[in-house]
Amino acid sequence: MSTREEISEELLLEEETVNQNEIVLFNDDVNTFDHVIDTLVSVCDHTSEQAEQCSMIVHYNGKCTVKTGEFKDLKPRCTRLLQAGLNAEIV
Repeated sequence: MSTREEISEELLLEEETVNQNEIVLFNDDVNTFDHVIDTLVSVCDHTSEQAEQCSMIVHYNGKCTVKTGEFKDLKPRCTRLLQAGLNAEIV
């Protein structure tokens, strides 16, 4: 096995160990589009356009992944979404 193949194999192993989770936002009949959009901008660092698109997906599909990353980064964000009255969970 060449040195290049060994390095490539090591990089692949490192990539596999990084666990990616998602925050999924669920539709409800309580929150306004403006509230959802403003909350996604402030909590998930979305642009206004991205937050608007996510709110529309949630409205029509019932749920949408709004943030992907490591659990330790997503946990406080999900907590803030819940505190804002939104329905979300980490998967």
